[in-house]
Order: sequence, then structure tokens, then C-alpha cells
Amino acid sequence: MPVNLQPPVVGDLFPIPGVKLGVTEANIRKPNRKDLLVMQLAPGSRVAGVFTQNRFCAAPVVLCKEHLASGSEIRALVVNTGNANAGTGEEGMRRARQTCQSVAGLLGCTEQQVLPFSTGVIMEPLPVDRIVAGLPASVANLQENNWLDAAQAIMTTDIVAKGAARKVQLGGKTVTVTGIAKGSGMIHPNMATMLGYIATDAAICQSALDAMIQHAVNRSFNCITVDGDTSTNDSLVLVATGQAGNSEITDAQSADYQALRDVVTEVAMVLAQAIVRDGEGATKFMTIRIEGGRDEAECRKIGYAIAHSPLIKTAFFASDPNLGRILAAIGYAGVGDLDVNLIKLHLGDVLVAENGGRAASYQETDGQRVMKEAEITVRVGLGRGDAEATIWTCDFSYDYVKINADYRT
Repeated sequence: MPVNLQPPVVGDLFPIPGVKLGVTEANIRKPNRKDLLVMQLAPGSRVAGVFTQNRFCAAPVVLCKEHLASGSEIRALVVNTGNANAGTGEEGMRRARQTCQSVAGLLGCTEQQVLPFSTGVIMEPLPVDRIVAGLPASVANLQENNWLDAAQAIMTTDIVAKGAARKVQLGGKTVTVTGIAKGSGMIHPNMATMLGYIATDAAICQSALDAMIQHAVNRSFNCITVDGDTSTNDSLVLVATGQAGNSEITDAQSADYQALRDVVTEVAMVLAQAIVRDGEGATKFMTIRIEGGRDEAECRKIGYAIAHSPLIKTAFFASDPNLGRILAAIGYAGVGDLDVNLIKLHLGDVLVAENGGRAASYQETDGQRVMKEAEITVRVGLGRGDAEATIWTCDFSYDYVKINADYRT
């Protein structure tokens, strides 16, 4: 089961004026489950997106980038689960375009005003006929207060739906931010096999919105890993409908920008951590905090070396304080001039290593006590600067192997 993660319930996810969501069961891969989502955006909405850096990126990712780059006003998003439409060549592009054309025909906009998203099995043809047949029901279901159903409709191997919402006061106006995400396995930046959608009714110019999504993603979805595999379909979208009545935010140095940026980032962090908490087969949620580095890049490099290690992740699953594995990961992370005698390693509140080896005060019973907890912090002090970075990950259990061995069956 997910680690200290409860699914959202009705009332947790606030409607966003200018965003309507409709879901249906299109039987894309499995019957009797919500698997098709349409999001309709009000005229004047602004949209920013960031996408996977996997060179084998999926057809819908390519098309999303094209449509955003065209400068067209985005009026709709369409999301299917069960099939990634990745590794499908030109035929995959044709089917993604057909999906956009069908949505455009139903909503009265152009193909370029639709962003498509897919998630699921790679290298299998997208069952576009099922998607097209299901779209009228999704459109008929469009409503503002439909975020919970939408969160459920984008799930694949997720156990629970993921969503978060916040409100903030900007210039005397109440501004709302609501987001949903999916992801459980094949998680690693940039970004993670995830789909994320965050919307706000704030009025904000395009350049400020673009800056905001970069700030948020670098402190959330680009700080998580489940298994070190970078997906072909990662996508995060930030929508601003401009219907809150606040004065339009145009200055990224303004107090209103920073207040909204912080709330958007908070929602993104909650969603990102939820993905790790719901990692395939996860039983432990681990925070890897690297401090005292020369720059953030080397802190991240060491953090990911720890977070990706199967030896470390399996030890955490077994609650076995075989903590020399952490020292080994620090050592092979690729920071060539690292002075291991300056490093201090803490497991929770327990000092484990210093001066190049085991701390004199460390007792294995203390390590066992911390390792039995569901949430564990690993803190590494490098002793060479002021930079720091935090990575969130989970353990590897038997169930991770079972889930991924049987994923297509």
C-alpha cells in the first residue's frame, strides 16, 4: 500500500473557473475503468508545459510541443491511459493527430488548440477508434467540479489517485490552484513517467507562467525517482484561466508572482511526493538530503546515486542497516575530488559515519530503529560548501518486481 498517502476525496480538489473536465470509460486497455479525460479551457487561458527529455519521446509529446510552439490559444487537453503511443512511428503521430481532430470537432476549436497526452504500454498501436468513440461521452460529462474523477481517469499502475489544492490571496482576490498527477513506476527526471496537470484561475502573462512552471518542476517532479527509468511520456502542464479577478501578474519579481509561484510549487511538491509514496510496491518513503556541497549539481549527483542504488533500496525494504552501501554510492557518484574524511552520514537522528568510517557513537540497534520507520531521512554532509539538494525516493520490494514483470498481462 502507499506510504502514508490517502487519496483525495470530494471537496479536497477545488474547481477552477475556466476549466471543465469530463471522463468516461472508453475500454482503451481494460474494461470498467475510467480511462479517457477531456479538459476544456475557457477562451483567454494561458498554458505552459514541460516534457520528457527521453529521445524516444511519445507521439503525443511531439504533438504537444508543436501545438504550444505554434502560438495557438490552447482550448483543450485530452488524456488517455492504457496505451502510451510511444515507439509507434509515423502511424502513432497520425493517430495522435486524429485524436486532436476529433476533440476539436466536438468542442468547436482547431486541431492545433488541442494538447494530447497518453500513458500506458509502449510500442503498441494506439486504439484511436476506441478513443474517438469515447470522446462524446467525455465531452457530455464536462463540469468544473470533476477533478477527483479526472485524477482517477489518468491512473495506470497507481494504487490511489493523486490531487492537491490550495488558495492564496492576491491583491484582495482569492486565487485557487488545483492539481492532479499520475505516476507510480518508471519514475526518474527529467521528469518521471508521470502526467501532471495544475490549473489556477489567476491572471498571469505567458512569460511569467513559463518561468513559474520551471521553478515548480525543478523543486518537485525533478526531485523524485522510483527506479531510475526516464519515461517516454512525461508531461506537466500549468494552466492559468485568468478568471480570479486579480491584476494580471507580469513581473516575476513582484510579490504577487512570488506568492502564486510558492503555492503552485507547493501543489507540485505534494503531487510529486505522492508519486513516490505510491511507487510500485513501495513500503518506505525516503528523503535523501545532501548538504554542504560546492554546487547543487554535485549534491544532486550524490543524492541520485544513493536513491537509484538497488542495493540501498532493497536494504531499506528489509529494514537492514547495511549502511556501508550508502558510503559506496557516495563514493561512486562521480565527484572526483570528494574528501571522504569530511563526510558525515546521518540516518534519521543517528550519526552513522564520519572521518572516513563508522562513527564511534554508532550502534546497530539505533540504525535498526530508524530503518523500521515508514519514513526515513538520509542526510549527507559533504563539508565543502553551502549548496544542498533534496531527492525523494522509495524502497524496492518484491511487489516492484511482480508489478513490472507482469505489466502487460
